[in-house]
Order: sequence, then C-alpha cells, then structure tokens
Amino acid sequence: MKKGGYMWVFGFMAVSAVLLGSCSGKKEGQEADYGAPDFVLTYAENQAEDYPTTQGAYKFAELVREKTGGKIEIQVNAGGLLGDEKTVIEQLQFGGVDFARVSLSPLAEFVPKLNVLQLPYLYNGREHMWNVLEGPIGDDFMNSFGDSDLVALSWYDAGARSFYSSTEPIVSLEDMTGRNIRVQESELMMDTIEALGATPVPMAFGDVYSALQTGEIDGAENNWPSYESTRHYEVAKYFTKDEHTRVPELQLIAQLTWDKLPPEYQVVIRDCAQESALYERQLWEEREKISEEKVRKAGCLVTELPSREMAKFKEAVAPMYEKYCWEYVDIIEAIQKAGQEMK
Repeated sequence: MKKGGYMWVFGFMAVSAVLLGSCSGKKEGQEADYGAPDFVLTYAENQAEDYPTTQGAYKFAELVREKTGGKIEIQVNAGGLLGDEKTVIEQLQFGGVDFARVSLSPLAEFVPKLNVLQLPYLYNGREHMWNVLEGPIGDDFMNSFGDSDLVALSWYDAGARSFYSSTEPIVSLEDMTGRNIRVQESELMMDTIEALGATPVPMAFGDVYSALQTGEIDGAENNWPSYESTRHYEVAKYFTKDEHTRVPELQLIAQLTWDKLPPEYQVVIRDCAQESALYERQLWEEREKISEEKVRKAGCLVTELPSREMAKFKEAVAPMYEKYCWEYVDIIEAIQKAGQEMK
C-alpha cells in the first residue's frame, strides 16, 4: 500500500475512535449515573408542567439530586395528580406526600397566622412584598408552623390577584354590587368579596371556565398567568388590574419526612429550596409579562383603577384586618411601615 493509503487508513481509524468514544460517553446535559438513591420522595404540584411553580419544583428536585450525589430523588407530580391543595396539605401532615408547593389560602386553615399575608391591599407592590418576606418578618412566618406537622422551606411567587368579568368591566366599587365572583375555598376571601358588595362563589379551579361560559358566575379573580393559561380570558375578557391580594406561596416538607433525613441532607434541602425559589421568581416575572401581552393582543379590555376608586376598595375591606388578624396588629403595622419607608 502506498504511503498516502496508510495515512488515509490511520486518519480514518483515528476519527472513528473519536466518534465512537463520543457516542459511548455521557452526552451534554445527560444525567449523571448516581446509582440507587437512599430516599425516593414525592412532590405534589397542582399546576401544569410549563407553569413557573412546576418548573421551580423540577429545579428543586434537580438541585437536591445533584448536591446529594443522587442519594435523594424527588419525583414531581404536576397537574394536581396527587389531589387538590387542601388534600395535599392533609397528606403532608401524615407523611403521605413528602413535598408540596401550596397557596396560603388553604394553608391558613392549618396555620391561621398566615391570614395576615392574605389581607387585601396589604402591599404597595412586588418589591414591598419581597422586602418583607426576605427579612425578619418573613422568617417569623416561616417559623410559625408549630404543631402543624409541616416544615416551611421557601417562598414562591404567585404574582398579584385581580378581578376579571364576563359581563362588563369593573371600573368602580359600585360595579361589584350583585356580581357572583368565584373565590378559593377561603373564609377570608369570601368575606372580602362580600365587603366589596359582590357574592362569593367557592368553586374548584377547574370548574371556573365552564361556570363563566354558562353564566353561573359573573367573574373571578386570579393572576395574569392563571388567567391566560386556563384561557379564562376567552369567556371573561374584562380584566381589572386592582391587585387586591399579592399572596406568596410556600414550598413545604412533611415533618415526618424532615425528621428521618440526616442533618446534612436537611441543610441541602433548605439551600436547594431557596435556590429554586429564586429561579421560580425569575420565571414568574417572565411568564407574567408574556401572559399579559397575550391577553391584551387577544382583545381583552384591561382597566387600571384610578387612585380615588382604589381608596374606596381599600376602605371597604378594612374591617377584614380586625376580624381576621386582630392578634397580629403589630405585624401588620410593621409590614405597612416597611412599605412607607420604601416610598
């Protein structure tokens, strides 16, 4: 064989070896082979796969697996597969579910102090809320779970909730009178709607679209991503951006699960929960902008209440503060003070 032939064969073999090596090796982004985990734990999430809170849950599971070298595997069950939030909280309490992300509305039934964070028109805006939650006040709430059999890990963003209607826009307090408004199964939220002159209709989230479509309810209240992802804007095109509540959500772990984890894993769990929360918050802000833009382009009418009308809404719900949180007046004042100092 000529010298050139030898060189061609050698080159071909070298390239082939590289290609074979790259095919048999770990691909970019491929999960490491950690072996069998010591703990396989469940995570309940009631939102869809692409929702920011669900993506935060997946990030949390990924971080925990990575930082424990595969010793803890967390299986995320999205889309309400393990039940609604109230059912999931009950399962957490006896260890039937290990982790969950839940709204404060159902959680406040088990930890009443959390009602403070659901009071209508409590915050001036997003920055005010995070300034509170990431400081001593937020830490105090995280440490208030006592005998609930739940351990709080981190705050998740859920945006601000506003009203939307299928009949005509809500541009004043008087427009609330006589309307049937869907709410979560929360006594505080039902009383808030009544204080504004409307009739609260507790209803499962999955039933809202058809209820708006048939006229069983006149409206509902939720954040931008929920309004858009559920396509409620198709049957309720009038959105009033009043941001009456800005309710954060919590990542939780069952106390029974927490107690069986070694201390070093508990530290990892807390660190990963905090890291995933920052990731979820970034996703939320991005998704919120996308959702608002989408529904505006779909022809929905978005109303922002003038300050004089906002004052009327706030005055109407003021009795909720004393009725539900008279024991926590000092905390409420501290939250309001924090907002004033930011102006």
